[in-house]
Amino acid sequence: MSKIAFLFSGQGAQYVGMGQELAQVYPVANEVFEEASEAIGYDMKELCFESSVEELKQTEKTQPSILTASIAAYKVLLEKGIRPEGVAGLSLGEYSALVATGVLNFKDAVKVVRQRGKYMQEEVPEGIGGMAAVLGLAGDLVEEACKEASTAGIVEPANYNCPGQLVIAGEIKSVELAAEKCREKGAKKVVMLPVSAPFHTSLLKGAGLKLSNELEGLTFSPLTYPLVANVTADYVTSEKVKDLLIDQVSSPVLWENSIKKMVDDGFNTFIEVGPGKALSKFIKKISRDVEIYNVEDIKSLEKTLDKLNG
Repeated sequence: MSKIAFLFSGQGAQYVGMGQELAQVYPVANEVFEEASEAIGYDMKELCFESSVEELKQTEKTQPSILTASIAAYKVLLEKGIRPEGVAGLSLGEYSALVATGVLNFKDAVKVVRQRGKYMQEEVPEGIGGMAAVLGLAGDLVEEACKEASTAGIVEPANYNCPGQLVIAGEIKSVELAAEKCREKGAKKVVMLPVSAPFHTSLLKGAGLKLSNELEGLTFSPLTYPLVANVTADYVTSEKVKDLLIDQVSSPVLWENSIKKMVDDGFNTFIEVGPGKALSKFIKKISRDVEIYNVEDIKSLEKTLDKLNG
């Protein structure tokens, strides 16, 4: 028996044209784009389908656009009779997961993630912070390298993605020093990431405080499906969601442990819903005993439906 989890991607998954095919073919997906445009005050279809890579890279536009494309794909899956028994999302993707499980209203979520992106960007001026992916080095050695490099400034583990891949973040000089130390400790590769802020580090605490004001007026409804949170790698209740979303901005994303938790609980089929396939690649490295699909356009939708209904 398949026990299905839907997973939602985070920042970096965006590309020009995301969601376009589904919106053209499925009215339910098109409706999501219309709702987003109404909520946010600019044309979400134009942004996702016709803008430039540069424009989509602006954090306060990236976040609502990925959320919209993800929920559009989610609605199509529901219409096709495919429902999850649990959900999770990486960083920004946690908001898509919260909409999917009914905790947050979609229009509220779109507005909140735009502000979230804005606050995260404003908190650390461009050129001050950076992030790097460390490949092929054990987590404890990466943590050690960060400690050693903290003489130069703040640098911390930010994303525990999968075995052999951990992202570090902080002030650029200290990130570069930590990267050097990771290489000395045997990392196969360290890659500086093309992002403009040190996400998921203590440098973003202030952004979390500003975000808490945005979340104040929102209604958090009960969960339809269980959700595993980034901050704890454990299931959450709707009463805890707000605090976890505030913490999430400046805390590491425990993605590897989140997926392990779900696998231990019997989830054996994971569908990455929305743009990109980054999460699918992570899951392949976390567990070899699960089925992995993705839905971002017509081809991937049909392939997934064939497999699930076959």
